[in-house]
Amino acid sequence: MSTGSHSWGRVAEDGTVYVCTADGERVVGIWQAGSPDEALAFFTRRFDSLATEVSLLERRIATTDLAPGQVKATIARLHTAIDEAKAVGDLDGLKRRLDALTEQADVRHQENKAARDRVRAEAIEVKERIVAEAEQIAAEATHWKSGGERLKELLDEWKAAPHGDRQAEAALWKRMSAARSAFAKRRKSYFATLEEEREGVRERKQQLVSRAEELASSTDWAATAAAYRDLMTQWKEAGRADRSAEDELWKKFRAAQSAFFDARSSALSAKDNQLRERAHAKEALLTEAEQLLPVNDAKAARASLRVIHQRWDKIGSVPREAQDRLEGGLKKVDDAVRKAEDIQWRRTNPEALSRARDTVDQIRKTVRSLEDQVKQATERGDETTRQRAESALETRRGWLAEAERTLADLTG
Repeated sequence: MSTGSHSWGRVAEDGTVYVCTADGERVVGIWQAGSPDEALAFFTRRFDSLATEVSLLERRIATTDLAPGQVKATIARLHTAIDEAKAVGDLDGLKRRLDALTEQADVRHQENKAARDRVRAEAIEVKERIVAEAEQIAAEATHWKSGGERLKELLDEWKAAPHGDRQAEAALWKRMSAARSAFAKRRKSYFATLEEEREGVRERKQQLVSRAEELASSTDWAATAAAYRDLMTQWKEAGRADRSAEDELWKKFRAAQSAFFDARSSALSAKDNQLRERAHAKEALLTEAEQLLPVNDAKAARASLRVIHQRWDKIGSVPREAQDRLEGGLKKVDDAVRKAEDIQWRRTNPEALSRARDTVDQIRKTVRSLEDQVKQATERGDETTRQRAESALETRRGWLAEAERTLADLTG
């Protein structure tokens, strides 16, 4: 067996594989299965596996908060694995990297601890802000609905916030609970005095019902719908009367509102039917226009299409969902007629015909030249030149087909 060498090891003539370390060479195995290079490749792969483990540990220490004990145990295990490794590579370098990781892990752990401390401190700051706002609402708010909703939001923000120091958080929670209780007490006191105001609410809502009934027969759809929206807003802002009066007033208000909107729906439905009838008329015109295709006489087609356009415009608007499709269909016919007019004009233009013929001749000449190149490259066995020439030939044949179609259009 011939010998092989590596910057970190070698294979002796008897197949013994050595690795070079700071303490000298040591035997890592016996290789009889193949060449020295294969032996070195095999033992180098073993080293690569160890190096991968070290790299993964470095990455974990750099990106996660591993416990110091876990890091030390892993480093010790890898040290033992390297000392006993049947591998060829810079084993001493791997040890140095491991030695550097213990201090790095301690630093990383301290950084993560400091970060956690910052998070806890920031959590207390967030919760102090939440409590301060809750206390302000409890002491000053007079809009009970929005105040109550905001207190619920603050409670959700409290629950979503990270945890801080337990003692400080307990004191803040005590203040938060007191603020919510104070708000609830003030709101209860307010509604206790509300009963005497409900008669005024009933009178106000009776006026709204009367106005709603006046508008029920209106046919000014947009303005009246807006007026009903305004009445509904006023209804909500007026407060609540006693339950029996509230239910009766709402029933009348809703009946007037329903009468108007039912009438509007019927009117809009009739308009929709009219729009659909117009769409059917335009469908028929589009079918008539499409019968002009393919265009054989551009002048006659243009005259017929002009009449179709005039009839089309007289029909008027159609449902929005059908407009794009119908207009697009007519435009396709219009484009085809315009294209036919362009072709007819080019056929009478000797300069365009001459240019088209020159283009076809030039591309045909290039195609013949490329076909010769392919043939010659094939005979020489020059596969690279043949493939390049065939690729260019395919492209030029596509150009030629297009140029011949253009020439055919011009010559009729």
